[in-house]
Formats: sequence, C-alpha cells, structure tokens
Amino acid sequence: MKSSEGGDAGTLSIGALAARFGLATHVLRHWEAMGLLHPGRDAGGSRRYGADDLTRVATVLILKEAGLGLNTIRSLSTTADRATRHEILRPAAEELRSRIAAAQASLELIEGGLNCEYEDVTQCPNYRRLIAERVRPRRPAGEPVIEAAAPTS
Repeated sequence: MKSSEGGDAGTLSIGALAARFGLATHVLRHWEAMGLLHPGRDAGGSRRYGADDLTRVATVLILKEAGLGLNTIRSLSTTADRATRHEILRPAAEELRSRIAAAQASLELIEGGLNCEYEDVTQCPNYRRLIAERVRPRRPAGEPVIEAAAPTS
C-alpha cells in the first residue's frame, strides 16, 4: 500500500481511508469508538490505517449490507467460538428469511398486476386470492384447522 498524505509508509490517513470506501470520516471515528477499528497513531497523534484496517472496514461494510447492525458486528468480531457465532447469527438469519418472504410476496403481487389481463385489477384471480387470504379470520396459534367434510354422493 502506498503512503498517503505524508504519513507512515504503508498506511492511510483517516481521510484517505474514508475516501477509498466512500465514507465520511465521522463514520470511521464512530466505528473506532465502538471498538470495530483500532488505528495506529503517528508521532503527531493522527490516525494511521494499515492493510488490516482496510480488511476490517470492508468486512464491516459487507456485514452491514447483509443487514447486521454495528453491535452485532462488534459481537462477531470479538468471538472466535463457533457456537457463539451461531448464537449471534441465528436471529439475523431468521430476520433475513422473514424479509425475503415478505419481498417474495410483494413481488408476487406486483407480477400479478403486470400479468393481469383484466382492465380492473381487482377482478384478477391472483388479486382476489391475495385479498381473500388477508381478510380471512386469523385463528389463534396452536388452534387446529377444522375443515368441512366434502359432500359424498
């Protein structure tokens, strides 16, 4: 890595690191305050970031894009224990599955509207099915579903 802004060889200033990732410098300071970054300091006390810091910033950004919060990321960064990692990630995975299911349902609704051949979208079978599912009374959790028996002839 090339020296930046007259600092130590192989390190970046906070401004150069922030610019490299398209972040504001206050974001890096916040991450440092949370214990996610541990920059070195030069003789004048200015922060200096090395290759490990670049990796940490990239890791934080990837995990944030995956939907994890900074507190969760900090917890992950302080453990090497597999069981603890699973305990931290399991709720995040469930939340993500829930968001994916909601997005799939939204996409189904939108595609139903796009594929509807009726002038009035409320007449489309897909629309009517989705509305019927939404207005159907909800039963308490654990209550069995009792279906009427089909007539026999």
